[in-house]
Amino acid sequence: VSRGQLIEIGGSFRLPEVMAQSGARLVEVGTTNKTHLEDYRRAITSETAMLLRAHPSNYRIVGFTAEVELKELASLAREYDLVLLDDLGSGVYTDLSTYGIPYEPTIERSLREGADLVCFSGDKLLGGPQAGIVLGREDLVEAMARHPLARALRVDKLTVAALEATLRQYLDPGRAVREIPTLAMLTADREALHRRAQNLARKLRASCPSLRVEIMEDVSRAGGGALPMEDIPTWVVSVNSAEHKVHHLEETLRRAEVPVIGRIREDRLILDVRTIADDEIPLVVGAFRPFSEEERKKQG
Repeated sequence: VSRGQLIEIGGSFRLPEVMAQSGARLVEVGTTNKTHLEDYRRAITSETAMLLRAHPSNYRIVGFTAEVELKELASLAREYDLVLLDDLGSGVYTDLSTYGIPYEPTIERSLREGADLVCFSGDKLLGGPQAGIVLGREDLVEAMARHPLARALRVDKLTVAALEATLRQYLDPGRAVREIPTLAMLTADREALHRRAQNLARKLRASCPSLRVEIMEDVSRAGGGALPMEDIPTWVVSVNSAEHKVHHLEETLRRAEVPVIGRIREDRLILDVRTIADDEIPLVVGAFRPFSEEERKKQG
């Protein structure tokens, strides 16, 4: 594996440590910023069993860099009769670049370019439940399925049902983008977001006249270990108050019957309407009910 791909994700999950616990010996090749095909070739010995490519779905190395294309690694793996594992991380099924989202390598592309195994998350950009998924050569997948750990680590039936329901959406890619919440949020039209922000702001002003409510342009971030460098243009509703500190506003929303999670910036509570569906606007307005009730009491 390239030194630039020795990943750590949430919960202090570190690839080298996982490999060590499995009994495998992980051999680092290249440098942090540049790895070439010959670096892999020179590291191959009679004991080598696998080449690993870890896609940087939750980080980026930029500047003076170089990495080996997956199809080049596939050719090298075939030359030495090795298994090629591609860890895609976030697991994109549909090319989202057609919706203005920066291109991320898709699951289909990894398989097409010669990966023997592809692993990725069931949540993140795939949009399903939290799970780990492995696709690839039948003999390799069957060998993993027969391993004793497969039973100990398998997901439950509810997760399988949720994953199946998510994957069925992808039979119609257009429907998947509309119906899977993660994809619908990422690909939302800016004009639609502006109208949603206007609607939310209007209802908040009507419900809580003492609050200062404004519509602002801002950026969204995908989070969840995906698209780490991308600022996605959006519209937000900012709220502050002359009578209440912004942290009190944030805490009140968080403690509502249906919690509403905003972010604080420059003494304003920011609500990104990209993450609020049209039919959820009444729930957001309802979370401000303690402030509207307070105003009614003051008015007698």
